[in-house]
Amino acid sequence: MKFKLGELFSGPGGIAAGARNSVVEPINGKTFSIKHVWANDNHEDTCKTYEHNFPEAKVIFKDVEKLKLDELENIDCFAYGFPCNDFSIVGESKGLDGDYGGLYRYGVNVINKFNPKFFIAENVGGLTSANGGLAIKKIIYDLQNAGKNGYDLVVHKYKFEEYGIPQARHRIIFVGTAKKLKLNYQVPDITHKKNFKTSKEALENPKITIGAYNHDVRKLSPLVEERMKLIKPGQNIWQTKLPKRLQLNVKGAKLSQIYKRLDPKRPSYTITGSGGGGTHGYHYKDSRALTNRERARLQTFQDDFEFIGKSESVRRQLGMAVSPDMAKIIFRSIFETFEKVNYPSIDANIYDSKKENHN
Repeated sequence: MKFKLGELFSGPGGIAAGARNSVVEPINGKTFSIKHVWANDNHEDTCKTYEHNFPEAKVIFKDVEKLKLDELENIDCFAYGFPCNDFSIVGESKGLDGDYGGLYRYGVNVINKFNPKFFIAENVGGLTSANGGLAIKKIIYDLQNAGKNGYDLVVHKYKFEEYGIPQARHRIIFVGTAKKLKLNYQVPDITHKKNFKTSKEALENPKITIGAYNHDVRKLSPLVEERMKLIKPGQNIWQTKLPKRLQLNVKGAKLSQIYKRLDPKRPSYTITGSGGGGTHGYHYKDSRALTNRERARLQTFQDDFEFIGKSESVRRQLGMAVSPDMAKIIFRSIFETFEKVNYPSIDANIYDSKKENHN
């Protein structure tokens, strides 16, 4: 069975890579696969990256507000990681009242137009508290009632490190299956409750080859390099005794990720796509920032996935992307649901459509 996939806010292709990699072995003798039909994003390099790695897809570089759904090919599955800026716990959280908060509705429009068999939506964990908890209730209501006949919805806050991702990345993922199909999707069971995959495993097993895509080492300034030599693995600048000339003069909140080294015995902290000095992510041993290939490893992109653009643009793409291995787990569990396979699962839906009606 081949599903035709469309994406909004596609990023460089994390969800798409997970979908492609989810086809490993037949399920009950059937092979499930994804055909990448179209994708949309408003960042040019991001679109070039997607197009480069998924040449079969029509990639549309355009603001979502200007996208004409009537001109898009029909799809039967849909995915979107709607912008999270207004739901993040970092900075000022405006929720649905912010410039980005209402953009999830464009995904609802796609569902209304194409009535896909299933959809996946993703956002930051802070979504649960936005607008005093009202934002997620509104989004759930709109997604549940989208399309001709509505969708059975399973919503869960995933801790990616509990699924073998070498990064502490916590995201809300919505999985909707068309009500008329009468499927019973369940949250996949945790696979790495205690045996987390470490940042060192991700970066060194196997070692990244010289000349690998996006693996340029950026030299630090002498001052920053001095700082990094004094910071121990797993620690940030605030946890380190530094000479006065190397200290940062910061008033107010002190972000924990500033000049923070990875801990080689633990998953990476969350890889971000923006931020000034001290937020680039730093190697546990070498006194330097991570390369984009190393960030890609922590995000679980395969080494043959090439990102297009200058270094800061690639960093942005990586920070905005969904981890392919996490997307793979979700797609695989959806395929198994279609075949009514009883895969290991947990009763962890934070929303029960049989008990509640959100409006």
